[in-house]
Amino acid sequence: MKLGLGSFAYFWSGGVPGWPQPAEPMTPLGLVERAAALGLRLVQIADNMPVDGLDRPGLGSLKERAEALGIEVELGTRGIQGGNIERHIALCQFFNSRVLRIVVDTADHHPSPDDVVRIVSEQVSSLKDAGVVLAIENHDRFPAPTLAAIIRRIDSPHVGVCLDTVNSFGSLEGPEAVLAELAPLVVSLHLKDFTIRRASHMMGFVIEGTPAGDGKLNVPWLLDRLRSAGRDVNAILELWPPPAERIEDTVVKEDEWAVRSVRNLRALIPD
Repeated sequence: MKLGLGSFAYFWSGGVPGWPQPAEPMTPLGLVERAAALGLRLVQIADNMPVDGLDRPGLGSLKERAEALGIEVELGTRGIQGGNIERHIALCQFFNSRVLRIVVDTADHHPSPDDVVRIVSEQVSSLKDAGVVLAIENHDRFPAPTLAAIIRRIDSPHVGVCLDTVNSFGSLEGPEAVLAELAPLVVSLHLKDFTIRRASHMMGFVIEGTPAGDGKLNVPWLLDRLRSAGRDVNAILELWPPPAERIEDTVVKEDEWAVRSVRNLRALIPD
């Protein structure tokens, strides 16, 4: 297991449509540089910093810099239509990436379980030839039992689950319920910590992020549970910091959380 830096650890720093923009948005190249500065040897560059928008020189520069710094690259994307999986398999080959994380939904396409099985099954041969494992993320629309059934129906060692430790709250499932269903199928881990508190008016609860190791996620239990299921997968740090009033302060907070998270996790994931 390696500890890696996910592009969603710097969600606000990368610029969010409809929100104030940082003066110097984080880029895939910047993410690689930041990972190296944090002492990490792995990044997962996902759809908030999409590499498929880079031209060939940009891709080449990113690959060269990652290799020079000894940083392994994993990729992430969103959507299973329109040749998107095929494009990203090719990008995985370019970067020598072994994992392609995917969220099946887009703004205008919400495939059924049958659709996911059919579309992904058509790509199994290409995944095998490329030496890539497709990691389908639990992204709150499909409950864990439904996602597990999808993976088992596809029935390939090149398709598994990207386990996010927070997303399934949207399906009324906490980490214990999610791990009970998905642990044997996990091929990638999004390590994201959280806290749950009462709203200030006391009428309801708020779920929001914390630095990894500071919240309610029992990280030692999580890692032990995966190991007991025989899953030795990379752990990708992601963060959910609530925004400050100023984007400049949000960017500072995001980086402070990343530093603290890596420090907290290194005792558990020394590489």
